[in-house]
Amino acid sequence: MASMTEILILHGHLPIEYLDRVETEPSADEAVVRELLSRGAITAGQLARARAAQSGLPFVELADYPVDRAAVGLIPGAICRRHTVLPIGTSAGSVVLAMADPGNVFALDDVRAAAHMGVTAVVADEADLLTAIDRYIRADDELSDLTSTLEEESAPVEDQSAVTEADDEAPIVRFVNLLVSQAIQDHASDIHIEPAEHDVRVRYRIDGVLHAMQSAPKAIQNGVISRLKIMSDIDIAERRKPQDGRMSVVHGGRQIDLRVATLPTVWGEKVVMRILDNTNTGMTLTDLNLLERNFETYRASYSKPYGMILVTGPTGSGKSTTLYTTLNAVARPEINVITVEDPVEYRMAGINQVQVNPKAGLTFASALRSILRSDPDVVLLGEIRDHETAQIAIEASLTGHLVLSTLHTNDAPSAVTRLTEMDIEPFLVGSALDCVVAQRLARRLCERCKQPGAYSVDDLARLRFPVSAQQPLPQLFVPVGCPSCSNTGYRGRIAVHEVMAVTEDIERLAVERASSAEIGRTAREQGMLTLREDGWEKAVRGMTSVEEILRVVA
Repeated sequence: MASMTEILILHGHLPIEYLDRVETEPSADEAVVRELLSRGAITAGQLARARAAQSGLPFVELADYPVDRAAVGLIPGAICRRHTVLPIGTSAGSVVLAMADPGNVFALDDVRAAAHMGVTAVVADEADLLTAIDRYIRADDELSDLTSTLEEESAPVEDQSAVTEADDEAPIVRFVNLLVSQAIQDHASDIHIEPAEHDVRVRYRIDGVLHAMQSAPKAIQNGVISRLKIMSDIDIAERRKPQDGRMSVVHGGRQIDLRVATLPTVWGEKVVMRILDNTNTGMTLTDLNLLERNFETYRASYSKPYGMILVTGPTGSGKSTTLYTTLNAVARPEINVITVEDPVEYRMAGINQVQVNPKAGLTFASALRSILRSDPDVVLLGEIRDHETAQIAIEASLTGHLVLSTLHTNDAPSAVTRLTEMDIEPFLVGSALDCVVAQRLARRLCERCKQPGAYSVDDLARLRFPVSAQQPLPQLFVPVGCPSCSNTGYRGRIAVHEVMAVTEDIERLAVERASSAEIGRTAREQGMLTLREDGWEKAVRGMTSVEEILRVVA
């Protein structure tokens, strides 16, 4: 049998000189392959194809393969996850099994015993296989079965203390664990558990849009809410006022934090859980999809040793992600970085993070005043909410600190007038403020299924897309839908930005208490792209659709 290295060379994936080491030491073949994979000399897809060629088995692209859901149901999900395999069809009385490692005889034996059928193996890329397992072997069926069981056997749970942390196998505990696990698999950002008159509705926010996922019997409402409160260290006896907490779960070997908030409604307490995936803290600024000019403007601002940078936008527009990514770019061992947040969403190594605690008197203003005595170089302030906080932040930026913060405004020019409305002296605003970034999040078109759209000049004019009779129509794409994106046409999100550098002209307008419209007009004359213009450019580049930009930008 040919070695893996020989097959990779034969398929043109490696230069022939890589064969020398294996010829002198045949047992080193797998070690060489692992080394090449870790260095990026070969891709996981190339390795999967080489494994298929070595074993004489077909290779399948699972993203485009018509997986038979009836075949998926033949094998328990636990076996598929344990061995990283997925049944994708049946043929001549055998189950067709996609495998990452075709030499795994234990997987073949387990599948053969579970299906009571023969097994025909095919090879697939491991990453694609894991994605397909998450897509086809969901918790939905188990949730439905569990819901039916609970509905049949449960009387209304009135004693909220009945659900304790020791009840790991209790149906309500399993129900909650499945809800959270499925939300993380689906890359949801929030889980909404909403009591209604006759049942409890569960919705996931995926790529900024809520999707109804599950309904549970009214009888288990108190038990589910109680379980979530216990996990989040929230007072289960208090049902009359909103409460906040935090919990952690382990999923796929990673620790995932969730921020939990309860809200009393007429039918019971609504619970919203924000999923805080710490992988976001490893992002780089190129991951933010800033256009070239915007990136240069923004980099010029955060590279300065002092000044204030504001990120504005509504809740859920990715402001925190932008700030944390900026911190990753500026944080170095030789500088002192301190943050004041409410709450601390992502834990970052090497950063001093302070949690606001109003009950103890630790507000944004008092914390900021204290940390300025702790010799910081860079200060991240979770949000500027009032005059006192804004005043201290402005003064900090004027005394040699780089201050990063957020503000709730609809666009970048409005940030200047918003600060003056907080009774900050206009000359201080103009002097301290260096850059304002307004942003929104739009859904990203699925790369596997997006198609060119047939837009006419009239269609684009009606959508308010800038068109010119002298120039050819741009190539724009539309969502289609495929198994890879759950038939939505979108997979993931991108940010749409409006980056305004505070120049001398804008500083002068701030001192004159000019309106945000005047400031915006001057900024556009100096080259600032509005949110919509930035969105149009990203639509032209095939990153999102025109309709999606119109959904998120006024």
